[in-house]
Amino acid sequence: MARVSAKLDKDQFLVQLGAAVRARRVLMNLSQEALADFAEIDRSHMGKIERGERNVTFLNIVRIAKAIQCKPSDLLIEAGL
Repeated sequence: MARVSAKLDKDQFLVQLGAAVRARRVLMNLSQEALADFAEIDRSHMGKIERGERNVTFLNIVRIAKAIQCKPSDLLIEAGL
């Protein structure tokens, strides 16, 4: 089975999720680097997630949600998903 690339995200779901992550991060007054550290994700990868350039794994969604003190479902709802 071929890996699903962010380039195939025609509906911009990853961009919406990234915008929701960024909005929460800014609301909490966290730098991208601080969020990446809290979520145990590489900072450059976090930047790509926020820009919708990466197909985020479920485990990373959980880590990010935990770091920004919300449930993964809340993050998806905020993204309109």
